[in-house]
Amino acid sequence: MRVVTFKYGETVIRQDDHETRMYVILEGEVEIRLRSGEDEIVVSHLRRHDFFGEMSLFRNLPRSADVIARTDVRLAYIESLQQLQKFLVDNPTFAFKMVKILAERLGRTDELLIGKVSEVNRLKLTTVINEEDMFEDI
Repeated sequence: MRVVTFKYGETVIRQDDHETRMYVILEGEVEIRLRSGEDEIVVSHLRRHDFFGEMSLFRNLPRSADVIARTDVRLAYIESLQQLQKFLVDNPTFAFKMVKILAERLGRTDELLIGKVSEVNRLKLTTVINEEDMFEDI
């Protein structure tokens, strides 16, 4: 793996870029930010031994978030699935950690999705009830 450094405040990954590196934090901290129009939200803080950028590596799609250095950071990066496969075979403890973290992220995403579906269903029910009330007056 190659190593790159970023200073505090520098952008490591920019949302919508087509770069596909996966990074492992060797030193420092980063934050993950999602943007939609003018809105922005910090969704995660990552530190030493955490990783990010794997989705673009696996899916070859544009970046889904910004990653900003919260401190000076030193990052190792993987540029291909072949490099990742070799790294995981050579580092089974990291491979287990990666699977565990990805499962946790997927679980949180499922919870958010279930919450949104419930919210949409409540809104639909409220709309139906309000429409029924309107027709009772007629």
